[in-house]
Amino acid sequence: MQHQLERRNFLKKMQLASLAAMGSTLSFPLLSGCKEKEVIDRKADHVILLWMAGGMCHTETFDPKKYTPFEKGMESKSVISTFPSVSTAIDGINFSEGLEGIGSIMDRGTLLRSYRAADLGHILHTRHQYHWHTCYEPPQSVQVPHIGAWIAKEMGPVNPVMPPFIDIGQRFTVGEGEELKAFHSAGFLGTEYGPFIIPDPRRGLESVRPPHGMTIKRFERRQQLYQELVKNSPMGEHGSDYQQESLVRSMERAYALLKSPDASAFDLNAEPSKSFDRYNTGRFGQGCLLARRLVENGARFVSVTTEYEPFLGWDTHENGHIRLKKMKKEIDAPIHQLIVDLDERGLLDRTIVILASEFSRDMLMEGRPGLTVKDQVTVPDYVEDLKNYGMHRHFTDGCSILMWGGGIRRGHIIGETADERPFSATTEPIYIDQIHQSVYHALGIPEETNYIIEGRPFYTTPDGLGKPLMELFS
Repeated sequence: MQHQLERRNFLKKMQLASLAAMGSTLSFPLLSGCKEKEVIDRKADHVILLWMAGGMCHTETFDPKKYTPFEKGMESKSVISTFPSVSTAIDGINFSEGLEGIGSIMDRGTLLRSYRAADLGHILHTRHQYHWHTCYEPPQSVQVPHIGAWIAKEMGPVNPVMPPFIDIGQRFTVGEGEELKAFHSAGFLGTEYGPFIIPDPRRGLESVRPPHGMTIKRFERRQQLYQELVKNSPMGEHGSDYQQESLVRSMERAYALLKSPDASAFDLNAEPSKSFDRYNTGRFGQGCLLARRLVENGARFVSVTTEYEPFLGWDTHENGHIRLKKMKKEIDAPIHQLIVDLDERGLLDRTIVILASEFSRDMLMEGRPGLTVKDQVTVPDYVEDLKNYGMHRHFTDGCSILMWGGGIRRGHIIGETADERPFSATTEPIYIDQIHQSVYHALGIPEETNYIIEGRPFYTTPDGLGKPLMELFS
């Protein structure tokens, strides 16, 4: 009896949460601000974002500098790269030790070494993650759509029962959960374009099944009652007609998936053990495998994250060298295998894969040169312990991004950073609106795409000024 009450309370909370989300959106129909959209040659049909949450240090990963091995008592200012560099499939492009697998597929993609994260004042991970995923600086007066939601809206489904935007690996029960939720949203575009969230890829199949202990028949009845609740809500109480209809459509799609054989795409147990083992470095690796399976079955946009939780993962405020060694083991083999599998299956040419992080790190500098921001960590002048050997502070003036597939040039590099501190971008600085518009360009989504919100056009990038980085494309 107690279990039944808990389940009922949970379902009730989920219903109220969905309605509350609708109430936070705009209370009028969604109107396109484009009179006639330009026809663009589409190079890609799918996107996979591999999100290195927490601040992936460029000099310790894809842009190594002088290797400085650990010595007790060494000066902190002498610490640059704590791993030696290793060669990749492209002569003259080196990565940091521990990324040999990704290095071996560098001939299939482009490395951007001159990305500059925004100046958002006090540096906070979730603020910068919000900016990266939406292209808009927080806070905003409206709920801004995630890049995955824009893609889901503008391109429509490949498979009508498959969620077009799927997010894998991020829990919202950890630190800064509410801040993370702020950009995991379709915003004014409507609930049907929001993320289908799978916190644990090994439990992906559970996401498309009724709650444990609930029969299909009972689930169908609850689904019907929930739809009636939404449809019968007074106009404006829980969003506009458009928003309410969007929620109903998302529920109908979820129900269709429940009954479809395509639900098996979410089941990692269906993957041959030899293939599963190639990816199985943990939740992130399993997420990469799930992303491949979902794209094969028609998902438009899939995000796989190492998960942001303060002071864990790439958030290396101490034990930087030790932590990065662990993180590299988690990402190297599955990312390599993902690209190889997509290529062998003929999917890479039509699938953009992006590896990125909110900003980089440096042993000494917080933010960027000439910018005074709050220093959030104390670094000793001398490294007496291995825990202080590694990258501690946040650095926004030079970051690395890797991109493969979907018309992206193969074996190419754009930009560079200084070889001496500060390790800032020295050529071809790249900004987030260029990254977003490059993805939209490859997908055939015009630069001027916008909707009228609060009486003004709201574009995919601020004021519609973003331009694609054409050097990315072959």
